[in-house]
Amino acid sequence: MRLLPMIGWAALALAPSLLLARVHPFGDADLYAGHAAAEAVPEQAAIPPDVRAMLNAKCADCHSAQTRTPLYGRFAPVSWLLERDIMEARKHMDLSQWTTYTPEEQDTLKSKMLQQAKTGAMPVMQYRMIHWSSRITPADIAALTNWAHPRVAADARSAAVLPGDPDRGRAVFEKRCTGCHSLERNIEGPRLGGVFGRPTGAVPGFPYSAALKNAHAVWNEQSLDKWLTEPDSFVGGSNMDFRVPKAQERQDLIAFLAKAAR
Repeated sequence: MRLLPMIGWAALALAPSLLLARVHPFGDADLYAGHAAAEAVPEQAAIPPDVRAMLNAKCADCHSAQTRTPLYGRFAPVSWLLERDIMEARKHMDLSQWTTYTPEEQDTLKSKMLQQAKTGAMPVMQYRMIHWSSRITPADIAALTNWAHPRVAADARSAAVLPGDPDRGRAVFEKRCTGCHSLERNIEGPRLGGVFGRPTGAVPGFPYSAALKNAHAVWNEQSLDKWLTEPDSFVGGSNMDFRVPKAQERQDLIAFLAKAAR
């Protein structure tokens, strides 16, 4: 006989939570639109099937417009926390908009995905604790690596290039590097102002990998060219997963960094 009153009290307690979930203090992430049947990555996006499947299964709940909302996500304040994380994630990358990104933006995002997957930064811990299947596997890392860094033909790597031009290099920096780096401050990568002639792993306060801290090298034209071509071949085990495959772009970028260090 006491069961019905308990159910009534529970309903009264949950009703305000349901109503407050319709308030969006961090922005409306459209959690209740019912996207379960849609795929996050547009079909026309040139993404390998294995990578597409992984992105849809393990990344899309935050990094796309096709969020699958769990039951607990319909109650405040949990819904607010979900929307906060989703809105922030979409600012960094929205898989639903993948085809609208420029090739340079796509290359930067690929490298950031690979770096954060390798270091365990993504998916974030609170998501993995609830969604065990979102754990990134070695097969996922291999698929991301092949997608982000396809093999470059030897003749393309050794093609003749013009002397580096700092003005062209500034354009390369703005298109390909500013997603992680700034000249003046540390963000996801260390500040690059003054990098030319600086020892590796030497910016105060930046959390370098142990590999880069212990490399005991100096950034100059030769070391930067090796680093930008294939970071692991220069310093194995670092957190850098971005490449500049075109030799001319590397030379221009190095010229810009050298000029910025003066």
